[in-house]
Amino acid sequence: MERNETKKAVAAIVVTYNRLEMLRQCVEALRAQTTACDILVVDNASTDGTAETLQAMERVGKIQYRNTGANLGGAGGFHYGMRWAVEAGYRYVWIMDDDCLPNPDALEKLLKADSVLGGPENYGFLSSSVLWTDGRECVMNRQKIAKDFYRHVELLKHGVIQIQQATFVSLLFPRESILRFGLPIKEFFIWGDDIEYTRRMAVRGNTPCYLAGQSQVIHTTKNNTGSNISLDDVDRIDRYFYAFRNEAYLYRQEGIQGRTYCFAKRCRDFLRIMRYGKPKWPRFGILFKGIWSGFFFRPKVEYIHPDECEIHDRRML
Repeated sequence: MERNETKKAVAAIVVTYNRLEMLRQCVEALRAQTTACDILVVDNASTDGTAETLQAMERVGKIQYRNTGANLGGAGGFHYGMRWAVEAGYRYVWIMDDDCLPNPDALEKLLKADSVLGGPENYGFLSSSVLWTDGRECVMNRQKIAKDFYRHVELLKHGVIQIQQATFVSLLFPRESILRFGLPIKEFFIWGDDIEYTRRMAVRGNTPCYLAGQSQVIHTTKNNTGSNISLDDVDRIDRYFYAFRNEAYLYRQEGIQGRTYCFAKRCRDFLRIMRYGKPKWPRFGILFKGIWSGFFFRPKVEYIHPDECEIHDRRML
């Protein structure tokens, strides 16, 4: 896809909250893409000068800025941004956090994988390879490879492999996937919204989804470790409430196998806190609070009606 193709081909959605310097770097990486995209920045009501800076950048072109007016969390921000892009008529929606730095050809390689697969009607989403700042795999963004990936083993020569889940760090969605499967659940606020959404397509929706390994991005997290309530700083453990609550909903959708998996994860968390947690009781409190809340958590999936979109093509449904 060349730079002079369809005006509304790809919208890059970036969700931000009080990380202006990271956002600047992300936007510059998007501006440097070998395949052009419009940049849609969703600001969760930052107070660090993001609004003034982005409004100034908006006048340069290729950047559009909206302030949500409140901190909707990552889940609410992506819900907002993906609705914005689809209703505006973009054919593809490319989403990422503000601490994601795509390689210059990251989008080009995603669209190459789209071509290898025969177009957007043949998959639910594409995921980039996510590296940390030292060039190694970013542990928290590891995709889950589909057990039956060998059914499409011929794709490996293109660096493409079928997966079951991925995180919201460089995912490309055809607009028809979003119309079909709905939007991320905004009530998740943070944590698990990406796993729920990608599994909604790949697992419960039985739609092939893929890792496009030649598309690479850097995720500039503070450290390259997974989440662990037993070891995390005590001033950060409150956010684990959302993990435990949201995962209760997520795996409840996948029957007895999902419920069993979730139960095993919570048992592991309990044992980790028993062994490593210091102090233990605040961590246990968050664990049990999240589990209890998960029993009653019943958010609804929202869908975009095609009549709400600027470009309405019923062939996409």
